[in-house]
Amino acid sequence: MNQSLIVRGAPQEYECRVGAWDDLEEHLNRRKIKRVMVLHGKDSWEAAKSYFPTLVNIDAHFVYYGGECTDEQTLALKQRFEQEQSEGIIAVGGGKIADLGKAVANQCNTPIFILPTLAATCAAYTPLSVIYKTDGAMDRYDVFAQSNALVLIEPKVILDSPIALMIAGIGDTLAKWYEADAMISQLEVQPIEIQVAAFAAKKCRDVLLSDSQEALAAMESKEINQAFLNVVETNILLGGMVGGFGDDYGRTSGAHSIHDALTILQESHQQLHGNKVAYGVFVQLVIENKWAEIEQLIPFYHSLDLPISLKEMNMSLSEDDYQRVAERAAQPHETIHYMKEKITPEIVKRAMMKLETAMSDK
Repeated sequence: MNQSLIVRGAPQEYECRVGAWDDLEEHLNRRKIKRVMVLHGKDSWEAAKSYFPTLVNIDAHFVYYGGECTDEQTLALKQRFEQEQSEGIIAVGGGKIADLGKAVANQCNTPIFILPTLAATCAAYTPLSVIYKTDGAMDRYDVFAQSNALVLIEPKVILDSPIALMIAGIGDTLAKWYEADAMISQLEVQPIEIQVAAFAAKKCRDVLLSDSQEALAAMESKEINQAFLNVVETNILLGGMVGGFGDDYGRTSGAHSIHDALTILQESHQQLHGNKVAYGVFVQLVIENKWAEIEQLIPFYHSLDLPISLKEMNMSLSEDDYQRVAERAAQPHETIHYMKEKITPEIVKRAMMKLETAMSDK
């Protein structure tokens, strides 16, 4: 291997069980933390606040996170954190709130406690933030030297979360296998860390293909079952382990570069992250010429309503749009270049157009 590989395997502590949030104060006491800033959203907070415990001997300042994870918002919250002389940050919400909390915690050199309200990404688990520009386009990933101090998952909160977001999470996590495999399969020697990442990535795919239907049925009926717990922990814990152990070999390759490129189109903004990534998996598989794998996945995508084409995301691209997206996806810094194939904008554009034609009658 020609590059260093740093393992960031897990948060310092992680727990997933009914009633996990009730022990929050005890976790803070064990860390001798008395003043916290609690970052939260709007809709997710409405749904989750009845589960949020009353903090008896903790001075908590509740702050709406502001809607985006940007450098500007990070700075504003850092100043607020310092003014209030807080000693820790609790992020209650989805991926953007977790990412913003981690970014602020990194700036303030303080512990971050994450209480996810969705199982839509592995953001609660991983020590990195996706930073966006103020216009909504993705800017970069920042990876931090500190692990998240604590992740507490209350399955009942996630049971009440929007099913569409769980499906998007399944799409995003399914991509872990295809993206990691595109990189790991090129290695002649796989060190143990990479083998762990590959195992976690394969397990993501296997659990999601076998348990997703039952997990969604649990959400429909508001009854927790094992399949639901499996999918929640696959999206958060297993998904996080892929990049945690594989480092750059376990992060993103083709599918996420397609996602990132689509964000330059305004009409993509109404599509959930995981849906765009799921579409990106298909584009990546076209580039790899793995049509048999696409055929295998189509029924699974259909059963969850994941998009197999741009048309299914209500996006119709002009020739110019295809060109712009392809050029953005193939920018020199993009992870699509981790794939075996030599990627050019032309290859991306051709793959997207080929997929659109092939999926028109599926």
